[in-house]
Amino acid sequence: MKFNKICIVGLGYIGLPTACMFAKAGCDVLGVDINQNVIHTLNNGGLHIHEPGLKEVFERAIDSGKLSFGLQPEQADAFVIAVPTPFYEDKKADMRFVSAAAESILPYLRKGNLVVLESTSPPQITSNLVMPILEKSGLIAGQDFFLAYSPERVLPGQILRELVENARVIGGLTPESAQAGKELYQSFVQGEIILTDSTTAEMVKLMENTYRDVNIAIANEFLRLADRFGINVWEAIQIANLHPRVKILNPGPGVGGHCISVDPWFFVEAAPDIAKLIRTARLVNDSQPSFVVEYVQRILGNLQGKKIAALGLAYKPDVDDLRESPAIEIVHLLEQQGAVVTAYEPFCPDSGCRLSVGTESTLENTLADAELILILVGHTQFKHLDPQELLSKTSARKVLDAVHILGVGWEQSGFQVYALGNGQQLKAVHANN
Repeated sequence: MKFNKICIVGLGYIGLPTACMFAKAGCDVLGVDINQNVIHTLNNGGLHIHEPGLKEVFERAIDSGKLSFGLQPEQADAFVIAVPTPFYEDKKADMRFVSAAAESILPYLRKGNLVVLESTSPPQITSNLVMPILEKSGLIAGQDFFLAYSPERVLPGQILRELVENARVIGGLTPESAQAGKELYQSFVQGEIILTDSTTAEMVKLMENTYRDVNIAIANEFLRLADRFGINVWEAIQIANLHPRVKILNPGPGVGGHCISVDPWFFVEAAPDIAKLIRTARLVNDSQPSFVVEYVQRILGNLQGKKIAALGLAYKPDVDDLRESPAIEIVHLLEQQGAVVTAYEPFCPDSGCRLSVGTESTLENTLADAELILILVGHTQFKHLDPQELLSKTSARKVLDAVHILGVGWEQSGFQVYALGNGQQLKAVHANN
């Protein structure tokens, strides 16, 4: 098949880079989003997301005349749906964006078109939700038009490279639909393209992130056990990982992002009688921010009025992505306990306005009057902080490293450093009190 024009619906962390890659490959691409501010920003040459290398690819695509933006779809040879799939408070999948996106392309769907759903979705969404919506056009999926599911499998911070190099799974409603999807993506994908059915492809994406979530949960549970028994979990993990068939992941303050912290709930929703281990792992990781707050209370005592400098709000190092971030949950929980928290997020300086979190635009202002420095994200900038320089910039002499990034130089400089997972430290503190 020949795809001269492609319409991408949804211009977030996946949709916009994908649109740029198709344009780079020589396709005419229309990027669509219902957010007027996003479209205005893009049409004026700006970006609303941070991703290394994206600005250069975006500008070249615009200059080539192959990439344009609008608030609604137009006729195209292929439509790619890349909208968010959040969940409700009861952890049930919110598929309203997917439904709305499918509805939006109905007036423009023609015989021979290809529609691809990229949004992470519960099993059978392609066949049970998207297909019936599209068939309201009078066209039959798999017969009059092609329908496929192809999940994104990329890491923020490396999206552009991984879009090209990673293996791409394409699940078709029919084998012909899968083949059409392959012909679309092979315009820029260099990794292996695996063809399967749509439900298997949906399952694969959820399995990948659920596998990681379960393994992080056991690491976080080991951290809590080490705290209970008064040992250093980092030392224990390092020794355990010397076993040739053991690879325990790093524990931390929780799990965030729009994939690992969300996708397992889709399994729980679809099959609650089966997904018991998956549910338990989610509960462990979702409760990790509360454990961090308890740790802070054991260091400072009553938190009422205590001033805390929180370093990092993103869900992972060196990105501006705040979705489902455990760091934000920790800040909110600390404030509920009466603490006065000021946060600093170097990759997203205006995050406080959007999240009702008190933020400062500089590290110096964040640290000035703090009683405790709480490191919540392992940004490279925080790893390279010079403790000797900070002595004159903050009244804080206590530091809680929740992501295990600080070296011995901090204690040598006069800071009292607590590392989440080092139960020996608090054991010694309590023994001396």
